[in-house]
Amino acid sequence: MKVTIEIDCSPDEARQFMGLPDVEKANTVYVDAITKAMKGVSNNEQLQEYAQQLAPMGQMGLKIFQSFVEGAARSASTGSTSRPKSDD
Repeated sequence: MKVTIEIDCSPDEARQFMGLPDVEKANTVYVDAITKAMKGVSNNEQLQEYAQQLAPMGQMGLKIFQSFVEGAARSASTGSTSRPKSDD
């Protein structure tokens, strides 16, 4: 049996329904700070240094995210999932 439910709501309504916080103001401040920092960049080395400093958890965070994306792509291409089997 297959049941399909379609919900028509705005992204803000969906965020509120799921109990997620409104981060619009924090995002605006973050984007403004990055924009101001990037205006002073004059070469690629400076750009890379700024990007590493601004990224959450720096270089380690980027590597963790990269491995996550590669693992998800690998699972999608093989059709496998990593869900544990239940004992029900």
